[in-house]
Amino acid sequence: MAMSNLLASVPGMLVSAADPVPPTTTAPEWVLILAALVGIATIVVLITWVKLHPFLSLVIGAIVTGLVAGMSATQTVTSFSTGFGNTAGGVGVLIALGAIYGKLLADSGGADRVVDTLVSKASAAALPWVMGLVGALIGLPMFFEVGLVLLVPVIILVARRSGVSLIKIAIPTLAGLSAMHGLVPPHPGPLAAIGLIGANLGLTLAFGVLIAIPTVIVAGPLFGRLAARWVDVPVPALFQTAEDTAQPGETAAIQARKRPGFGATLFSILLPVFLMLLAAIVDIVAPNDTSAVKGIVDFLGKPMIALLIAVLVGMVVLGRGGAMSAKQVGASVSSSLPAIAGILLIVGAGGGFKQVLVDSTIGTVIAHAISNVGGALPVVLFFAWLVAVLIRVATGSATVATITAAGIMQPLVHDLHMSAGGSALLVLAIGAGSLFLSHVNDAGFWLIKEYFDLSIPQTLKTWSVMECLISVVGLVGALILGLFVG
Repeated sequence: MAMSNLLASVPGMLVSAADPVPPTTTAPEWVLILAALVGIATIVVLITWVKLHPFLSLVIGAIVTGLVAGMSATQTVTSFSTGFGNTAGGVGVLIALGAIYGKLLADSGGADRVVDTLVSKASAAALPWVMGLVGALIGLPMFFEVGLVLLVPVIILVARRSGVSLIKIAIPTLAGLSAMHGLVPPHPGPLAAIGLIGANLGLTLAFGVLIAIPTVIVAGPLFGRLAARWVDVPVPALFQTAEDTAQPGETAAIQARKRPGFGATLFSILLPVFLMLLAAIVDIVAPNDTSAVKGIVDFLGKPMIALLIAVLVGMVVLGRGGAMSAKQVGASVSSSLPAIAGILLIVGAGGGFKQVLVDSTIGTVIAHAISNVGGALPVVLFFAWLVAVLIRVATGSATVATITAAGIMQPLVHDLHMSAGGSALLVLAIGAGSLFLSHVNDAGFWLIKEYFDLSIPQTLKTWSVMECLISVVGLVGALILGLFVG
């Protein structure tokens, strides 16, 4: 099976690149471009000024775009509904499975086990590097918001117990978490972009990890050392644990509570990654192999199957390792789903907005305009990054920026006949752009500020600069890889 056809062969696994319906408008090109600008501006204004939920903002923006482009009300609603259904039906399953696994990892104590094991083996000098690895590992299977809430107490506890600067501990950890969120599936943004653009998930995953490594190093331990000179703050008096307040002789008993083993936890985290990468490697090495073995590898490497296996294995390995009863495992699974309702709606609405762009031919017009400027891969990657940056800075949402930019760039993939490698790098360029400059319109900005008791200028000099570094280094990594795979 050819690499470029891997996703298309499994309907429903990811967002299908639905065939555009016949053009529903005969408006001039300038009107179509104006419609796209008005639609995006509507979304930006509603999210940033009116403070409307991104889901409602995307719905209204899609309707405005369709009507300005000359589509009828019925055509606009039908187009939006089709895009919403395709996106939610494909990515929604993966988001749900990822949320379930992340909750199991936290509730079982598996995340604590990984963190404690790594930290116990690190010196003070090596601790920032270890925490960058911790952030990346925990961020691999978890949504950003979940990982952030989980890791902030860890950051504070590690800084308190080690005596190392809070900023030196926080920045590397957050860099690892954020880089995984923007560059590596199965996070919602990269997954949605993969489906919209039609990129290969295994190849995108491999390239994403490859780019994330130097990105985390630069934006994490290296920048953290500089940021600690800019901002020197005490460790907040938060998250006092039983170990912190234990009386002499009680610490050993507290540390001995039942938790999954380090090896078992790490195995369950990396299992879906291994299955998806294995399928991608086999597809590259033997694309025309029709044997039963390759069929099984392909099946196990499908994102939905790989994540389903990870959840089932996690229920056993993490559940038993954490001494969780069947009832507790069930409660953990159930409690993981309500928290992702908003994410599902935003992702689905982003797919609906994308479909309006496609069906009105706005996306095609914009793609043609870009191709006239230059169709070389570096130009396309930079423009995709820039589009995502502008939407991210305006709306404060990495997911909205990723989905909207991917929808705009989708027709260009077909017009330029981009390779599988080029499509994967396009996803990563968009993902990198979606992380740029987190500021006051981003909920993550305020979480960091309040948790670490920072002022707004201090948060801008640490967290915001770190996000910019991740974005720029991620783009540079994509451009460098583009020299070899374009």
